[in-house]
Amino acid sequence: MTAWGVKPDRKPKPVKAPPAKPAAPKGDQSARPARRDTAAKAAPLPRMVRAPRKHLPQKPTTNPHPARAQSAAGEGPQRIAKLLARAGIASRREIERMIAEGRVALDGALLDTPATLLTSLRGVTVDGVAVQEPEGARLFLFHKPSGYLTTERDPAGRPTIYDRLPADLPRVMPIGRLDMSTEGLLLLTTDGEFKRAMELPANGVERTYRARAFGEVSQAQLEELIHGIEVEGVRYGPIDANLERRTGRNQWIEMTLTEGKNREVRRVLEHMELKVNRLIRTRYGPFELGDMAVGTVIEIHPSDLARFRNGFDKVKP
Repeated sequence: MTAWGVKPDRKPKPVKAPPAKPAAPKGDQSARPARRDTAAKAAPLPRMVRAPRKHLPQKPTTNPHPARAQSAAGEGPQRIAKLLARAGIASRREIERMIAEGRVALDGALLDTPATLLTSLRGVTVDGVAVQEPEGARLFLFHKPSGYLTTERDPAGRPTIYDRLPADLPRVMPIGRLDMSTEGLLLLTTDGEFKRAMELPANGVERTYRARAFGEVSQAQLEELIHGIEVEGVRYGPIDANLERRTGRNQWIEMTLTEGKNREVRRVLEHMELKVNRLIRTRYGPFELGDMAVGTVIEIHPSDLARFRNGFDKVKP
């Protein structure tokens, strides 16, 4: 276990093969066929590795998309939104918005579609600034204080997390969001593809929160959330909730979930007639807030990040 909770690979224990049975002598008609030995099994797969699935051969498609056909051969152009996201400019959705706003150009000509295919970012500018080719992904842990928006800019002029981040930090994007009044662990990365993979509910990355809520609730009621719940027409997936302690009519509740929908924790607790007066995210995947001071930024060591991503890519659905 590393300092950030990334588990090292575990080598499988060798399995001893059973002793071979003596062959029956030739001509002995009484010898029966040997039964299949169920004890001789293959060695167990290492942790976080799944057995490859068998796929039926697919018929070649006629006239495939040129980018798809060339990428299948290991090279070829990709959508500009994907390249810019990988370079850490913004998420794909935000890049599509930037292109629509006329902020992205190629060789001086403004682009009007995110479907533009490129083999590199040479000649691409964003807001008139040349975009550098992407370097290795970097990941930072940030203890977000309450009262800051998780966005790059706010039209109303409210403070954002970028007002609190160190000036020498590279251009980073938040993995998931925390609303203005929520504090705690916020992951920041330079890699848009990694951001997207960590946010997708289908990948099952857990987030843990501690909520202080006013009202009455029992552990039995909280345990019902493991089956999911529907609130005002929105279906929320399984939530592992536990009552930590009571202070008067305030309850401290720990909740672990994998979807991370907008204001999910607050809406679920409010549906249970609880009023949340403090919310802290303490964990995102294997990365924990621990005893980080408010406003602190810590970078994950590249080797720890590479090990996590290697295991994460193997267990993704």
